Amino acid sequence: MIYNAISVSELNRYIKEKFEEDEYFSSVLVEGEISNCKHHYTGHIYFTLKDENSLIKGIMFKTYTSHLDFDLQDGMKVMVLGSVSVFERDGTYQLYAKAMKQLGKVGDLRAAFEELKAKLEKEGLFDNNHKKPIPMMPKTIGVLTSNTGAVIRDIINVSTRRNPNVHIRLLPVPVQGEGAAQKIADGIKLMNEKNLADVLIVARGGGSLEDLWPFNEEVVARAIYNSEIPVISAVGHETDFTISDFVADLRAPTPSAAAELAVQNISILQETIFSYQNRFKQSLVKKLQFMRLQYEKCMASRAYAKPLQQIQEKYIIIDKNVKSLEYSISKKFQNEKSKAQNVFLKLDALSPLKTLARGYGIVSVDNKIIKSVKQLKADDNISVRMQDGAIKAKVI
Repeated sequence: MIYNAISVSELNRYIKEKFEEDEYFSSVLVEGEISNCKHHYTGHIYFTLKDENSLIKGIMFKTYTSHLDFDLQDGMKVMVLGSVSVFERDGTYQLYAKAMKQLGKVGDLRAAFEELKAKLEKEGLFDNNHKKPIPMMPKTIGVLTSNTGAVIRDIINVSTRRNPNVHIRLLPVPVQGEGAAQKIADGIKLMNEKNLADVLIVARGGGSLEDLWPFNEEVVARAIYNSEIPVISAVGHETDFTISDFVADLRAPTPSAAAELAVQNISILQETIFSYQNRFKQSLVKKLQFMRLQYEKCMASRAYAKPLQQIQEKYIIIDKNVKSLEYSISKKFQNEKSKAQNVFLKLDALSPLKTLARGYGIVSVDNKIIKSVKQLKADDNISVRMQDGAIKAKVI
């Protein structure tokens, strides 16, 4: 028997044509919750529409997004008008939205969320300088969540696997519904008053915006802000953000991640310590080897082998230099003294007093020395200076 095979493209095209032939798929009205919402830079919006049991991928092109009267976000419940067709390239069917209407109170909750977020941010509740560091090795982890469900089991499993000695202290609180926010806030306050933990994890699993709403209440936000014990917020899935996440000292994408952030992995710490110990030992051995080589080098040196002899030899050299210096100074002094005496003798020989001692006199008129008779005339009063005094005279 011979079969005529068709290509994948032909198969997908055939299925797409079947969708297009069915008038029901050309205009459907479907309700669901938005998730994985992505606003593309082209203006298109990609999203997933889901309910409790199923989901369908969807897209709204830029032509229709401009008609939306609200900002499409994850968690919103909406009614979508559009068509269902096959995306031929990927072989997947999806919802092509032409119009969308927001349902229920999700819109009001989203507006309340943004309003409270802006208020608390303005008051400084989100400031980084207020956030406390998470202790590196906490002994007790306080957990505020439901005492049933996967959240507390995940936290216990991850924490005890990373550090078997850590103590988990659970304070059961409702994590959704009326009154849950106040009980969560009271639990945080009690943990602080009784000093029951070194770090707190406020956690719950994923859910819709309404399910997560207690963690968007102001009373919970202020309880986290006023907590002296550092708080890790682990609410919902990685894409979910609550007011608690912004106020907390640290935000974890999931409860399991919160346990990893709060509890150090003991095995990794031990390996790190062992590594430091080995590096220290190796450094110490190298230091000792270096010092031993230096010691042996010193012992091989003549200066270290006979230190006193070296000192004595230096003393002899210094003494010799001192005596040489003293001799040079003495000789220099004698030479300078002899030169000075010769100068004194020359000065003494040229002194006028020596001339007077040989019987000569010095004639002066008005304190001017007379060297020639032509400088005098009759009746001039003169002064004659001799060895033992001076006389006054008159020229005749």
